[in-house]
This record gives sequence, C-alpha cells and structure tokens, in this order.
Amino acid sequence: MDTLTVVAVAAVWGAGAGALLPRAAYRLSVPAEESWRSVCPEGHLVRGWLGPGRCGECRSVYGPRTPLVSALTALLCVLLALATDTRPDLAVWLLLTPVAVLLALVDLRVRRLPDVLTLPLAAAALGLLALLSLVPEHTGHWPTALYGSLALGAFYYLLYRINPGGMGFGDVKLALGAGAALGWYGWPTLLLGTFAGFLLGALYGGALVVARKANRKTTIPFGPFLIAGAYLGLLIGAYAA
Repeated sequence: MDTLTVVAVAAVWGAGAGALLPRAAYRLSVPAEESWRSVCPEGHLVRGWLGPGRCGECRSVYGPRTPLVSALTALLCVLLALATDTRPDLAVWLLLTPVAVLLALVDLRVRRLPDVLTLPLAAAALGLLALLSLVPEHTGHWPTALYGSLALGAFYYLLYRINPGGMGFGDVKLALGAGAALGWYGWPTLLLGTFAGFLLGALYGGALVVARKANRKTTIPFGPFLIAGAYLGLLIGAYAA
C-alpha cells in the first residue's frame, strides 16, 4: 500500500470515527456526581452511545457539532499517516485517536476525564503496542512504552499529590495511556510530548489572564493539553523513527 492510499484510508477512518463521537461526548459530559445523560435537552430518550448529536424525535441538536468533530478527527489521522507513512505503527495510532478526541471534548465541557475512557485507553495502548511489537517493520520498543506509561503516570500522580486543586486524578490516569504511546518511540519523545503539554497549557492560561477572562488562581481543564502535547510528541517521534 503506497503513502497516498494510506493517507486516504486514514482520512476516511478519521471522518467516520469522528462523526460517531458527538453523542458519546454529550452523554459523558456531566459532573462526576451525576449519572450519564440519557435524554436530549427536550427530554427524549437518547438511544445508544455512538452517532451524531441529534435527537431522533424532536430533531434537536446537542453536544459538539458533528461536522467539526469529524473534520478534526480526520485531520489528526491524516497528519499521523503522513508522519508514520506505511509502517504498521499507524494502525494503533488510528485506533487510539478517536478516544483521545472524545476525552478532550468531555474535559473541555465539564473538566472531567471519565474512568470508562482513560483506563481502557491505557490498557488498549499497552495491549496494542505489545501486539505491534510482534509485527515486522515496527519502529518502536514495547518495554519503553510500558516504562513510559508507569513513569508519566507516577509523575502526574506526584503533581496531583502536591497540588490536588491544579491537577485532577483523571489526568493521572490519562497520563498512563499518553506515556505508553510516547514511550513507544523512546524517552526523548516522552520528554518532548510531556513538555509540549505543559507549554500549551501555560500558553492557554496566560492568554486567558491577558484577556482578563481568568486569573492566576483559575483552574483550566488540563486533559486537552496533555493530549495535544502527547499528539505533537507522537507526530515528531513517528516522523523521526
């Protein structure tokens, strides 16, 4: 399969997977003490977890807009395909990307990273990478993925213990999956992706302060920046591998 075909497949996969995320994002975007949403804003039953955010009865639209999520997920998958080229590593990244997008959407809306996503993401990343290590032409190292998962999870746990108000325990669990993905390409990639996440978060927070929409004590959802930093590190790690 040539590069152009791989990119086209990645685009189709990303667009299709992204189109299924809005309903799940709507249902999961609730505070930690509440049950998952089961009705649309007008009170009609929401059936299933995957699909566009539109009620089948009243046709009301809820959750993030389907075209935007679909386009964003497709773009992320295409960039991964361009960085990874035809290597088998790409299959794992394409499978994990929609879950990462869903987590970012939920955290942005309600500052929550649900366990039903973070923990399976970490397990899936380690499991898929273990299988990938058995495939010829892979370009990573599974033991480093495992150690990276543990190291990044421990680092975020330390930050959580030092400042529980600034770092949620959901970020700790998310770090396990991010560490596995980044660790696959080695410790420099792990450090790069971690630094990028904090840099992006700091820039966002600083921009809010400058715009007078927040102060130094304002908390922001860090999950999207952890994910964005890991994604940038992964792109660079895949391209350099």
